[in-house]
Formats: sequence, C-alpha cells, structure tokens
Amino acid sequence: MSNHIGHLHHNWVQSYDPAKLESKLQPRQQEEPMFYYFAYGSCMCPVDLKRSLGEHTHPYVVDTGILKGYRLGFYLYSPTRQCGVLDVVKDAKASVKGVLYQLPWRLSDRLDIREGVSQSVYSQELVDIHCQDRIYKNVRTYVVVNKLAEEVAPNDWYFNIVLRGAVTCGLPEEYCWNLFNHMYQLQLSKSA
Repeated sequence: MSNHIGHLHHNWVQSYDPAKLESKLQPRQQEEPMFYYFAYGSCMCPVDLKRSLGEHTHPYVVDTGILKGYRLGFYLYSPTRQCGVLDVVKDAKASVKGVLYQLPWRLSDRLDIREGVSQSVYSQELVDIHCQDRIYKNVRTYVVVNKLAEEVAPNDWYFNIVLRGAVTCGLPEEYCWNLFNHMYQLQLSKSA
C-alpha cells in the first residue's frame, strides 16, 4: 500500500524549474509592429474606423493630440459620402485637435484603402503630434491631394460622425463647439 501512495505522490509533484515558471509568466504574444496615426475627421470615431478596418479600434486610442501649423477645411467632395469631407491645410497660426492612435501595422493597407491613397484622393503625410506633454514624431495622417478652391459642406451623416468621434474621444468642449459651428455654417451657406 505504501508503494502505491508513493507512486501517486511522484506523479503530481514536479521539480521547481525557474526558467519554466518565467516562460509561463511571460505573455505568449510577440509584440506586433505598430504605427502612430492621427485622425481629425470621421476616423476620430472608433466605430466608423472599425467599419473600414474590420476590428475594434478603441483599444488603440492613445489620447487626444494636437497637430500644430495646420487648420481644418472641407476641401474635398467625397462621391461615396456625397458631401464635403475634412482635410488639413498648412496654416502657421492654427492647430488641429484630433485622436492619436497606435495601430497594428497589419491595418496599414486597410487604412490606405479607406483614405483612397491608390486613387490619389488623400496621401500619407508624416507629422509631429503633441500629446500627453510629449511630441510624437513621424505620425501618419492623411492630406487631400487635389484640394478644391472652396469648402464644400458636409451632410448630416458625416457631420454627426465627426462630432461623435470628437466627443467620444474627449476633445475639449470649446474645440467641439467650434467644429460644430464650422460645419453648421457651411451647411447654412449651402442652403442659402
């Protein structure tokens, strides 16, 4: 009988191996390559961005950020959205607030497709983003290639997506009101 109990004891007691314990405590996923992306339009809304990228993007939000030396404008008409859509234009006296994402590199092509890079709708531009008392260098954003001479009003759907993204991701209230007013004034001038 004592032999049998000793045998059972031997089966479930394992020797201590620090290397094995260390490997069990380490995350099994390898770090995936990432890139920083600054969104200032409809991509500020993680729900709308998910529609194009195919996965939840809220976990990739770093925080709100500021692009200095640019201003917002609706200098592109989108046939898909049937309205004016946002662009950033160089302006030394202005700044644009938006959302800084850190996205997995595997989503890069899908983001380019969403922004129409291969059709020369938008092009990638590397910018500096001010976020959390730090400057993030070489952050990707998208800029309209062939800007219109005048701004084109957004439709109600695009208007709402942009505002939802701005509010959801915590842009300052004053900035949200200014964004609202800019879009609203464009809509008023369109209907006049």
